[in-house]
Order: sequence, then C-alpha cells, then structure tokens
Amino acid sequence: MKALQLEKPLSWRMIEIDEPRAPAAGEALARVLRVGICGTDLGGYLGKMPFFSYPRIPGHELGVEVIAVGAGVANVKPGDRCSVEPYINCQQCYSCRRGFTNCCEQHKTLGVMCDGGLTDRIILPARKLHLAGRLTPDQCALVETLAIGCHAVDRSAAKAGETVLVIGAGPIGLSAIEFAKLSGARTVVMDISESRLAFVREKMGVPDTLIVRGDESDVKSLADLTGGQFADVVIDATGNNKSMVRAMEFAAFAGRVVYVGITQQNLEFPHAPFLHRRELTLMASRNALSRDFPRIISLIEDGKIDTVPWITHHADFAEVPAVFPNWVKPETGVIKAVVNVA
Repeated sequence: MKALQLEKPLSWRMIEIDEPRAPAAGEALARVLRVGICGTDLGGYLGKMPFFSYPRIPGHELGVEVIAVGAGVANVKPGDRCSVEPYINCQQCYSCRRGFTNCCEQHKTLGVMCDGGLTDRIILPARKLHLAGRLTPDQCALVETLAIGCHAVDRSAAKAGETVLVIGAGPIGLSAIEFAKLSGARTVVMDISESRLAFVREKMGVPDTLIVRGDESDVKSLADLTGGQFADVVIDATGNNKSMVRAMEFAAFAGRVVYVGITQQNLEFPHAPFLHRRELTLMASRNALSRDFPRIISLIEDGKIDTVPWITHHADFAEVPAVFPNWVKPETGVIKAVVNVA
C-alpha cells in the first residue's frame, strides 16, 4: 500500500507500507478520501513545527469512509462517511479523567507525532470517528480545522455585545472568525496581508469597517473603532512571537487574550502596563474537544458555516510532492489545500 512520507524537512517520498491489519476491538478500518493541508503540515515540511518528528506520514485533517469495524463498535458501520478527530488520547491520565482530552499528557496527533492519513487505508480508534454522511468528503476534511477555532473561541467565552479581535487571517484565524461571529460578538480582523484581508472581506462577510491592517497605526485604528475600549477578547492565530507579544496591547481592561497559534520562540512582554494594569487573562488553546466535531458537522449541514470559500487548491495524491513547495509560498494564495486520495 502506498503512502506519502516526509523523510525530513523539504523531502517527500512515495513509500510502500504494509496493508493494515483487521481492526481490533474498539477500532475501525477506514478508506481515506480526502486530506486537508494546514499550517502544521506546512510547518512540518519546512522543519518549523515544534511537535513534528521525522520520518513521518502526515495527514490529520481527514475525510474517510468506514470499511470494517472491530468488536464492540456501535457508533459507526461499514459505508459510513466520517470526519476524524485526530487527537489520540490515553483516556487514563489526569487531563483525560477531567475531560481535557485535547491536552492528554500522552497526546499524539495523527500525522504529527504518529503516522497519519496520507495513505489509502488507516486503522483508527472508532471513538475518533464522527458521522458526517450529509457532508462531502471535502467538507469532512475541513471539520478539524474549524474545530481549532471553535475551541479557541469557547476558551475565550466570547459573547454577544463584546468585541473579539482575531489577529491572523490564515486558516486557523478564519476558523476563529467563524465561531466569533456565531457567538454574536462584533468580530474584528487584523492581518498584514492585503490578500488575506481581501479574502475575509469578500468571502467571509467581514465588513471593511471591522478590518484593521497590522501596521504602525494598528493600535490607534482599533482604539478608534472601539471608542478607546479595545477588544474584550484577542485571539492571536499568527504563530508569530512578535505578534503574540503585542496581542496584549489590543486587549481591553479585564480582557482575555487567547494564543491559538504556536511559536518555538520565547515570549517576553512587560508585566506592569498591560498584563497587570489591565488585569488581563492569558490563555492557550490546544486542539479541540470531541464535542466540537458533531457541533461543527451540524453547523455545516444547517448552512450556518459556508465551506465553499475555504478550499482554494486541490491535488491528487501522486501530485503532492510536486505541488507542495508552491503551497508554502504566500503568493500562491493558498487558504486551504485538499488532497484527493480516493
């Protein structure tokens, strides 16, 4: 069976792997239909993702079809189309016992710490499959990306009447924008890229009055927009250490700052003028929870999340090594690339 492996940064190779065994109790054998490509995969390709190890078969944004199930599996059956929750948790550590399965102490994300879905078929814990029969395979592969933003906004406790500033309009920022809007909060978007701001304006319905360009006047622009109050919630989805340090400047007194992007750099910021004086709450957001997946599937089914603008690039399985170097270039305009596996 063929699989695509990142042997090392910048080096793809097509390899042969063993056919998957029959699913054991609690497992399912699934045919991979689609694999979404996200910042984690791009970072893994470039050698910039802190949790990525090599060699690795990437692929964690998955749309699959169930082929067979093991003993005791009742939530899915052969023929079911599903979205995959790729966060493999131990179910026994202190975090898991308290319901924080997204940050299991033994956590492994498919395609990052263990091999993922850039292959024909894969064995998965059946509990990580979420029925999505009314979604297209492409939409199934989008659910995990949306779940990252869903969890970040849930962490922020954003609500109607508040102002949420999302910094960074890449795929994770876009997912946070979707859920900030669904919370009823006034959603403001900041980015340094004119093309990404144009996408937010034209495809996601964020009015020009709620767009702030990240430049030397961004603090004043946000102050003018909010009557000097700044944002109740700031969600930084850039993964850029300089942006993450500055995020506090945009937060209102008693505001909340959520880091959903990841950086390998140290973060250093003055304590007194922002964190202490404004009594800010600083949070990280990692992965998502199981409950987020059926919620997102329902929102897509009901038309409350429009997935049409999201997917800007497609490639067939065999084309990935050739096209992937272009996907990391900003001028290519990739919002979300999807690999057709089957």
